[in-house]
Amino acid sequence: QVQLVESGGGLVQPGGSLRLSCAASGSIFLINTMGWYRQAPGKQREMVATISSGSSTNYADSVRGRFTISRDNAKAPVYLQMNSLKPEDTAVYYCYFWQHGKQYWGQGTQVTVSS
Repeated sequence: QVQLVESGGGLVQPGGSLRLSCAASGSIFLINTMGWYRQAPGKQREMVATISSGSSTNYADSVRGRFTISRDNAKAPVYLQMNSLKPEDTAVYYCYFWQHGKQYWGQGTQVTVSS
């Protein structure tokens, strides 16, 4: 089993920045993928960014160039640096962890971009 603990959400003005973090604990193997998804009211959950244990990254087109996902190694926390935030980035952000065919989700953290 894997447990995920997220932090870093909040309220920010348009153009501002936030950093989300997610720490995984439990039975973590060296090959895995972590990332962030988000879900806005009335919309489906969508991928924001992912990073593999080999440091390969993938971004949604809507955030590429503004968001950066990072982690130091396969067992380290994952971070999502969000810059130039827009009102349309408002959503609940969920940490995601995948290994050996199983996926795990964090409890979600609210990000609100509003003036």
